[in-house]
Amino acid sequence: QVQLVESGGGLVLAGGSLRLSCAASGRTFSSIDMGWFRQAPGKEREFVAAFSWIGGNTFYADSVKGRFSISRDNAKNTVYLQMNTLKPEDTAVYYCATDRAGHYSDYRQYRYWGQGTQVTVSS
Repeated sequence: QVQLVESGGGLVLAGGSLRLSCAASGRTFSSIDMGWFRQAPGKEREFVAAFSWIGGNTFYADSVKGRFSISRDNAKNTVYLQMNTLKPEDTAVYYCATDRAGHYSDYRQYRYWGQGTQVTVSS
């Protein structure tokens, strides 16, 4: 069993930055894949970024590439999503997830989810 708790969301002006955190517990953190997803009202949950423990590879959606950065601190069992140059279209509830069975960008492949944190970007 894995528990995930997100934090760091809030209201920010367009062009601003936020850093989301996802604290994990209940399993060896350093050997599990982590992903960030977001869901805006009326839309399907979409992939944002992912970290693979094999090789330490990172992956990003095209819409956030160059603006967002995923990282992890194994000592703190925490994964971060640094979001820069935020746009109004980034407004959504952001979720972290882990225990992936398939492709990193498919939210249906992740078993454990956090409760989400709201990010609102005003223009």
